[in-house]
Amino acid sequence: MMTKTNAGNFFEDFRIGQEIVHATPRTVTSGDVTLYTALYGTRFAIHSSDAFAQALGLLRAPVDDLLVFHLVFGKTVPDVSLNAVANLGYAECRFGALVYPGDTLSARSTVIGLRENSNRESGVVHVRTTGFNQHGTVVLDYVRWVMVRKRDPKAEIMASVAPRLSPVVAAADLAVPGGLALAGYDAGLAGAVHRSSDYAVGDRIDHVDGMTIEEAEHMLATRLYQNTAKVHFDQRLAAAGRFGRRLIYGGHIISLARALSFNGLANAFRIAAINAGSHANPTLAGDTIYAWSEVKDKAELPGHADIGALRLRTVAVKNVAPSTFPDKGGDGKPDPAVVLDLDYWVLMPR
Repeated sequence: MMTKTNAGNFFEDFRIGQEIVHATPRTVTSGDVTLYTALYGTRFAIHSSDAFAQALGLLRAPVDDLLVFHLVFGKTVPDVSLNAVANLGYAECRFGALVYPGDTLSARSTVIGLRENSNRESGVVHVRTTGFNQHGTVVLDYVRWVMVRKRDPKAEIMASVAPRLSPVVAAADLAVPGGLALAGYDAGLAGAVHRSSDYAVGDRIDHVDGMTIEEAEHMLATRLYQNTAKVHFDQRLAAAGRFGRRLIYGGHIISLARALSFNGLANAFRIAAINAGSHANPTLAGDTIYAWSEVKDKAELPGHADIGALRLRTVAVKNVAPSTFPDKGGDGKPDPAVVLDLDYWVLMPR
């Protein structure tokens, strides 16, 4: 029987240097923004109010940085992770030009690393993905690695290639949106008075609030991003797996943690880069997510006396109080409650 459907790439289909142009450009609408807000309850003023954004020299309220990330990520799934066991981590993620409703996003990826697992049933694929707007301007560039099933466990695989990745995006490489000026930044409207100078390296912030994930929410979110990974959708397939249920898309946890971080980091108005991230343990519908953050570093941005950068580590945990700061055990492995460990740079008023 002739078939014209796409079964997705398996591990043995990838080659180092392979260039993949991802299908279906996506025009971002105000409806996408509204639905994103409904899913996570994000409250950062710059993404919520045209008037607030225009007072800072921007055209209007830009699209939330993580919505941009998810939309670009979703473009890559049919080619990179349709047959994934799990998405494992991120590195060298830089956010570029701001995205506004009406912009059209597209993406392409390059395979930069391959390693077969010892069980020969799967392997880890590293890709560098770049997202562009309709003008060809880069809006996002990042590396991620994902464990992908093999079609044939006996298939011979080329020698492993491990990419060399920077552990931290240099502060000098953080992009500040053009035209942005914080003289008109209204802390009262933003929801907090704390500026970058009010935080110290080593500070730990309990974000206090929690959010329970409903099955319908994570399904709706994943569809919003056109993320077609089977582990999030196909309960028949999931029933035969380790957990017996569909897994929550890791990016859903990132957005929940970011929304929760508003309580304590309300003036962190932009994610400028993601240095590293790992989904330490799986999340399932019914889990309640909390988060806490640690200030890892601070930086000044040359030419931007009114803007500071904080390097944060945000840890999302499930079903435990964040005030206990669940982290790693004596063996160095993540506490079972930890579902996300994210290291990233944010921009704040100085």
